[in-house]
Amino acid sequence: MAGEDLAPPLVALIAEDDEDISEPLAGAMRREGFEVTCVADGPSALETARRGCDLLILDIGLPGMDGLEVCRRLRAEGSKVPVVMLTARAGEIDTVVGLDAGADDYVTKPFRLAEFHARVRAVLRRRSEAEEGPGEGDQGGLRVDVAARRVWVDDEEVVLTAKEFDLLAILHREAGRVVEREQLMREAWQTDWVGSTKTLDMHVSGLRKKLGDCHSDPRFIATVRGVGFRLLTDG
Repeated sequence: MAGEDLAPPLVALIAEDDEDISEPLAGAMRREGFEVTCVADGPSALETARRGCDLLILDIGLPGMDGLEVCRRLRAEGSKVPVVMLTARAGEIDTVVGLDAGADDYVTKPFRLAEFHARVRAVLRRRSEAEEGPGEGDQGGLRVDVAARRVWVDDEEVVLTAKEFDLLAILHREAGRVVEREQLMREAWQTDWVGSTKTLDMHVSGLRKKLGDCHSDPRFIATVRGVGFRLLTDG
């Protein structure tokens, strides 16, 4: 209707050096309502992302600077932009490396556009839910500001990767209650995980280390053997 204020389109940055992938992907995302910019190397991806975007589609094998390094630098600078990694490599180890760099999700080539769009929607929805979820909460020296995606321990700010924060936000929301491993995998990775949860264990271990927590004598995160994890409410 004339005179209505319409929300601006989300801006997606596609960093992919293979035009056979980037061009159809850009076209598909424009049909979904995105404003799309394409770049073909790591330095351009880093510089363009610094100027601002709402979503970064990042190929791991970029020339000049690989996608993992681009993602690490953005996270080190405090960027919260949702990142979906693209790679031709499969396997749990590659997935863990990509997620540890701060990516929100990971798609292996070749992929179907329907699957890709579903993952993008899930990443954007998780980010939106995190920003609109419960506000600040304090558990015995641990303070979590979900909207700002910031964490403090004893008034000292702790820098977490995107996935570490997602896991902590889930535990914070369910503080005092056991969160099953399957629920953490389903919510943090948007997948019905089957098999090893080594990826989850690695991320929880990294989260504990940054919080100064101890597995054997936990101050914040307790392991419930064979079930999952619980954020302690009494510190």
